[in-house]
Amino acid sequence: MSDYEKNASDGATASDEPQYRYNARLAQDIETKWQAKWDKEGTFWAANVSGDLTDGKGRHADGRPSYFAMDMFPYPSGKGLHVGHPLGYLASDVMSRYHRMKGENVLHAMGYDAFGLPAEQFAVQTGQHPRISTEANIANMSRQLHRMGLSFDNRRTFATIDPGYVRWTQWIFSRIYDAWYDPEATNPSGTKGCARPIGELVEEFESGRRAIPGHESDGKVWSDLGKAERADILNGFRLAYISKSPVNWCPGLGTVLANEEVTAEGKSERGNFPVFQRELRQWSMRITAYGHRLIDDLDGLDWPEKVKLMQRNWIGESHGASVHFEVETPAGTRDMEIYTTRPDTLFGTTFAVVSPEHDLLADVPEAWPEGTPEAWKGGYATPKEAVHAYRLAAESKTAKDRVDEAGEKTGLFTGLYAINPITGARLPLFTADYVLMDYGTGAIMAVPGGDQRDYDFAVKFGLPVIYTVEPLPDSGDSLANYEGKAPFVSHDGVVINSAVEHTKAAGDALDINGLRVDEAIAKVNAWLESAGVGKGTVSYRLRDWLFSRQRYWGEPFPIVYDEDGVAHLLPDSQLPVDLPDVPDYSPRTFDPMDAESNPEAPLSRNEDWVKVEMDLGDGVKTYYRDTNTMPNWAGSCWYYMRYLDPTDTKHMVEKDEFDYWMGPNHNKYSGPSGGVDLYIGGVEHAVLHLLYSRFWHKVLFDLGYVDSAEPFHKLFNQGMIQAYAYTDDRGQYVPAAEVQEGPAGADGEPTFTWNGEHVNREFGKMGKSLKNIITPDDMYDNYGADTFRLYEMSMGPLDESRPWNTRNVIGGMRFLQRLWRNVIDETTGEAHVGEQDPDLKTLKLLNNTIADVTVEMEAMRPNTAIAKLIVLNNHLTSLDVVPRAAVEPLILMLAPIAPHICEEMWARLGHSESLSAEPWPVADPQYVGQDTVTAVVQIKGKVRAKLEVSPDIDPAELERMALEAVASRLGGKQPRKVIVKAPKIVSIVPAE
Repeated sequence: MSDYEKNASDGATASDEPQYRYNARLAQDIETKWQAKWDKEGTFWAANVSGDLTDGKGRHADGRPSYFAMDMFPYPSGKGLHVGHPLGYLASDVMSRYHRMKGENVLHAMGYDAFGLPAEQFAVQTGQHPRISTEANIANMSRQLHRMGLSFDNRRTFATIDPGYVRWTQWIFSRIYDAWYDPEATNPSGTKGCARPIGELVEEFESGRRAIPGHESDGKVWSDLGKAERADILNGFRLAYISKSPVNWCPGLGTVLANEEVTAEGKSERGNFPVFQRELRQWSMRITAYGHRLIDDLDGLDWPEKVKLMQRNWIGESHGASVHFEVETPAGTRDMEIYTTRPDTLFGTTFAVVSPEHDLLADVPEAWPEGTPEAWKGGYATPKEAVHAYRLAAESKTAKDRVDEAGEKTGLFTGLYAINPITGARLPLFTADYVLMDYGTGAIMAVPGGDQRDYDFAVKFGLPVIYTVEPLPDSGDSLANYEGKAPFVSHDGVVINSAVEHTKAAGDALDINGLRVDEAIAKVNAWLESAGVGKGTVSYRLRDWLFSRQRYWGEPFPIVYDEDGVAHLLPDSQLPVDLPDVPDYSPRTFDPMDAESNPEAPLSRNEDWVKVEMDLGDGVKTYYRDTNTMPNWAGSCWYYMRYLDPTDTKHMVEKDEFDYWMGPNHNKYSGPSGGVDLYIGGVEHAVLHLLYSRFWHKVLFDLGYVDSAEPFHKLFNQGMIQAYAYTDDRGQYVPAAEVQEGPAGADGEPTFTWNGEHVNREFGKMGKSLKNIITPDDMYDNYGADTFRLYEMSMGPLDESRPWNTRNVIGGMRFLQRLWRNVIDETTGEAHVGEQDPDLKTLKLLNNTIADVTVEMEAMRPNTAIAKLIVLNNHLTSLDVVPRAAVEPLILMLAPIAPHICEEMWARLGHSESLSAEPWPVADPQYVGQDTVTAVVQIKGKVRAKLEVSPDIDPAELERMALEAVASRLGGKQPRKVIVKAPKIVSIVPAE
């Protein structure tokens, strides 16, 4: 007999059972009945302010308080759901049902994030269009979620691949493309920095109110410039712009990846392929312009502190200085900008280093300068040969490899010299692959006296070391401990060796000797600005978002290019741009493991689609479509707004609806930033989806399309459900459901066998490859959806990971069976409750339970709420007749967690309306007070559970409750001994 069969035996359907006994068969009948009824009557329809989306009774919102709860919507995998997936969905459903019973107009819906690599890779393998497999996966997942009894408004369901949704995703891209970030403008929140329409920037150029970059001194006006030059200037301002810079190139996937999609090991997050630095022409989004606001606005959000910290660290705001060095090249003097957090150490700069991709290296000299040490040349005859070879070698490495190898002090001299703007010293300019072009400016000033990596580099190449900071006099430390041995890297010190009488840039003296480091930084920043060679500035670890993908299965860009390569935005009337048919879906490179391989995007294989004739205002001309697609993050950046009305063809989101559901202070739960009232999802999305969504939302906020500064007011990260997996002695996984537990071995631990052979147990996540997946369908068949829901919600705190144990599911079914028997006669199916008033003891327990459960539900602690409901139900079981006045509030409180059985009992108690519309019970204050005690459950002397129980609880009942509370720790075995000291202590000695 399988675990499922054994665990369901308590709910078996033998012919001699009472007809109306609550078991798996009856649960399934009840659940499918109520799900059909809810669908037919629109029980969970949310009412909009106006339009076609009314509630099930045909009413609009009509001033009712709103509550918007949602999940991070799923990718429709072909594997379907396992029991670990629904934890967050069930939590949001419990909260949605609870808030409906509080009289609120609740919006709870589900959509599908349907673009993505798995469907594309399946298409590559099979030749089948990815839409076919994706829609089949959506249908299966939708069935599984519906069978769970989730209270979605299914009128609002959509997938990101729907043409109507793609249209608005492309529309948002168009708005971002047609916008620029003005750091001096005031945004709608009243702080500095704001997106503005690009047309306003053009008007400033045309009127002369803003200088044209590159033409500040030549007298040219906007109308003098050609269309290509104008486009290039605007590209330098646009929030969505075309970049040609080093990107994360993954030949194995045939596409570019964002920084956030690359692991710490320098591999692709999906597929674990090597990722290289490669210069490609790509779409990027200027998310760095919003860096400070993205950090600052976190303070107003009800988010877990760990997620806020992850975002702050990822954005990585640092304060320092931008400094300009003159570089002497054969083509003349050129500018080299560096960013440093320690401008006070400029006096200690003895050399500079640029990335192998830096454009300065296009102007290296033909021959090595006289006196160049051989160690600087890397064995090459000329600087050009050296730089070219070094750059090719760097491109063959991942970004992580390049940084990791910094300790090996790789690098070589470029033949160029940079001029220190303060001291006038000529600094040899090296190139080293640990300097990455997409971090900072791709150039660094090297201060070997204050940085370990610079020190190691200086020692290898025989470069000077100047110390500019010494330990504090009272620190007990001395610079003598460092000179000639190591750098002094502490920020806490006194500046030395940092004074000149005549500076290179300004001619006036600068002396910061004797200052503490922070004072010295402020003084140098002021000098840099007055001298016109730098200024104090802010830098970010965050890089601009690489937005192009060389894939088929994604949203096409609403962009075409003319014969000069100038980009043109398609008019909104031509949206959506649909994906064309292509002969095959595979992104190609010459060699998947060769960093030099060029990508061939699948869309380029449909020439009739790529080459189009159209009139964009200058007559009919030939244009060429962009053959890249957007990343899968595009659709998930804004989907929460589309739930408000997914059929709206006139607006991305209608203003009145947005303000009602998401506007600032739209209800008592939201704050000034507005946003979704409750957003549940995994912490793994902290610096991907959540950061990207906040960026898009802020652009739309600045441009006036939405009225809230943030998309999600409250964020809740659910934990993981983990499970045991089993391997044979070869290390191969075996089906977990077929494993048998045996007696304890010599070490006292249980033994396990599969088909009579020994297997090893391990603990981790569920997965098909681990052969330990349990699906919701298994639970529906063997226990019913309500038992499954109850078990998941009772396993522990929602934000913690917890172990799945099918053996413990039966405990939830037994609770529901006891409640069912308290209300329903198992022979007749009729309700058999009493109409008498509850006694005082019952009233006290009932009202204390109402008060306590309300607190637990508000705090999203359904596990402790369930424990209190079990105590109340156990008390009712002890009565000769269960009072209606006591059991109906119990049913109402349990309804958000186990809705089907509660609806059925409610109807059999004579109510004609769904209990979802019934008000949440309110405790009578006269009966609320301390009328319970805390019982401690110990195993081997260690506290493993606490129970709130009646002071006069029967010892046998306390023993039963205690064993149920710690069943998972006993591994399904009967304990050797149980000592009950009612009502406060239960001590358990487990079986050996």
